[in-house]
Amino acid sequence: MIRKIIRIDEERCNGCGACAAACHEGAIEMIDGKAKLTREDYCDGLGDCLPACPTNAISFEEREAPAYDEAAVLASKQYKGSSELMQWPVQIKLLPIRAPYFDGANLLIAADCTAYAYGNFHKEFIRNHVTVIGCPKLDAVDYAEKLTEIIRNNNIKSVTIVRMEVPCCGGIENAAKRALQASGKFIPWRVVIISTDGKILE
Repeated sequence: MIRKIIRIDEERCNGCGACAAACHEGAIEMIDGKAKLTREDYCDGLGDCLPACPTNAISFEEREAPAYDEAAVLASKQYKGSSELMQWPVQIKLLPIRAPYFDGANLLIAADCTAYAYGNFHKEFIRNHVTVIGCPKLDAVDYAEKLTEIIRNNNIKSVTIVRMEVPCCGGIENAAKRALQASGKFIPWRVVIISTDGKILE
């Protein structure tokens, strides 16, 4: 059938992932650093992804495409569970210093093991937050410099730091605290510690 559907200009796409996060139907995926319309039958043609694109890489077109399959979209959401992730990428090393999703954001800085240890992580921590993750033990970088630039150059409303109880996770907490101080901004922040058996300690 001929219908309205989105078109993604891969040359303009900067790989920020904002459109994939904005697509409620899951029609867009990030593949090799570019946004791609992977399920035409999941695209409802309403364009919730358009305002999220900072490079104007997304537009409408009318062409031959499968009909929008609302039942399949609903079934997919039930199967996958409800992700609360608002943006992509999430790894601190991969994040841009400036991005539209940082504007007015509640920032979650999490050690990457926390999401595996705490079962309700999406609902209690990722929901309504821009999420950034890292592992100070495995990544040979100082997160403080990158986090400082993100906080300094964007309108961050609050910062939540979630770490495991193990000593090596202190690195991500220390980096976040140093970044907050170095940014020169006064931003509300808190630290949450998760035990190795998946409980919130403080």
